[in-house]
Amino acid sequence: MDEIGLRNPGKGIETTGLSGLSSLRWNMNEVELTETAIRRGEGQFTAHGALVVTTGQHTGRSAKDKFVVRDANTDPAIWWDNNKPMEPAAFERLFDDFKAHARGKDLFVQDLVGGADPDNAIETRVVTEYAWHALFIRNLLIRPTRDEIASFDPELTIIDLPSFRADPERHGCRSETVIACDLTRKIILIGGTSYGGEMKKSVFTVLNYLLPARGVMPMHCSANVGDDGDVAVFFGLSGTGKTTLSANPDRTLIGDDEHGWGEDGVFNFEGGCYAKTIKLSAEAEPEIFATTRMFGTVLENVVLVGTRIPDFDDKSLTENTRAAYPLHYIPNASPTGRAGHPKNIIMLTADAFGVLPPIARLTSAEAMYHFLSGYTAKVAGTEKGITEPEATFSTCFGAPFMPRHPSEYGNLLRDLIARHDVDCWLVNTGWTGGAYGTGSRMPIKATRALLAAALDGSLKNATFRIDGNFGFEVPVAVDGVDAAILDPRSTWADKAAYDRQAAKLVEMFRANFQKFEAHVDAEVMEAAPTITAIAAE
Repeated sequence: MDEIGLRNPGKGIETTGLSGLSSLRWNMNEVELTETAIRRGEGQFTAHGALVVTTGQHTGRSAKDKFVVRDANTDPAIWWDNNKPMEPAAFERLFDDFKAHARGKDLFVQDLVGGADPDNAIETRVVTEYAWHALFIRNLLIRPTRDEIASFDPELTIIDLPSFRADPERHGCRSETVIACDLTRKIILIGGTSYGGEMKKSVFTVLNYLLPARGVMPMHCSANVGDDGDVAVFFGLSGTGKTTLSANPDRTLIGDDEHGWGEDGVFNFEGGCYAKTIKLSAEAEPEIFATTRMFGTVLENVVLVGTRIPDFDDKSLTENTRAAYPLHYIPNASPTGRAGHPKNIIMLTADAFGVLPPIARLTSAEAMYHFLSGYTAKVAGTEKGITEPEATFSTCFGAPFMPRHPSEYGNLLRDLIARHDVDCWLVNTGWTGGAYGTGSRMPIKATRALLAAALDGSLKNATFRIDGNFGFEVPVAVDGVDAAILDPRSTWADKAAYDRQAAKLVEMFRANFQKFEAHVDAEVMEAAPTITAIAAE
């Protein structure tokens, strides 16, 4: 077997159990990986030098094909209502078949780190079948220095073989696609899918399992910091604006998707960004757009037109088009991936029902309620079969990546909010003036103005009213923002239709929260919305 590249000879591929390989390419850089991907026909260059790849039938995560090994350690710790179990014997058969499938193949290894806080980092060895997968994960995780590589001792191993096909009967899974997580031995096996995001979310899942026991809060969020050290954290599901709103030229970007909050403050889990590119433009998101014209960026499922120019409005392959690039491609990115404790927490939702105000101030109990709820809404056309807005409740704004019960994360967050006196805000980046199809998308200019006022502290001095449905505080007037937009009911031509829609959404919240009622105190229960709340005049 040919072994190419830098590695620690004392801790080589034998740590993965793989053998009989044709070649193994260790820690190749972005130039070598891009050249190799092009030579192997895995992708093509754009006119500007980025690498464009397609992922076949899997253009997003295969959440229904993700499994956690149920053993003596994980059985009492995992939230099994949210995580599909796999028997240890089934995982062993799967692992054996992965090893057999790898024999004779040319594979790539990247030795990387998840977590910018040295006390809470996890050294991660990623073995991939595709060169572009190695480039992808090299962009997304933290790259060790040459000296750190020399002593690298992987705690987590990910093996990603898209050409592998699982056998549901033999491997205890659902289909030919499988993401199997042995959290005790810290081995992740990914087969039957070419979607790069499975690798990065596997690291997130492992850290979400490990860190709460250390008193560290893992968060599906973006984060940035101002010149005065004021940290802002942006929770939100896909499409709510985490990446867009945290990429602020006036603030330093800590990261766009995954962070921890520990004793010394916030730290990024990653060394890169995985930004949605559908309808991306240089005018609306100049920093992100610029990365799509840089060598080393990986564009997933982006359609090229003419002389290989990306058409970011083309969703013929998927709406979930993506750009994966290292954090240093953003000019104002933090070189350390670390900052102090948050001053503000922003919970983002894209309310396609047009009910929620563009911003609301939350108490700590309300913040926990909305964190556990994790509300956003899908709109017609984003997924097959969706013809009208559909509520989505993904607890902790990231249920697919949460191995433990949501109450563990919720209580940890609430304690940290109280300890560090954090201001919490709910921001609706969805619809105003009516539901999707009738109203219009919340103007990003207004969202940015409201966020600026929240982050510089001036919004706390505004006059607030009590929302009649949700009970939280909503500003009455903010400089630079049309006052009408702050009262969503007033933007609807048919006020009775708004009231019906609001009542419907309130009931959705209450029905969803029933599963958490036994795990929260009375104060959080009182934060639940109710259509009978009294609006302050």
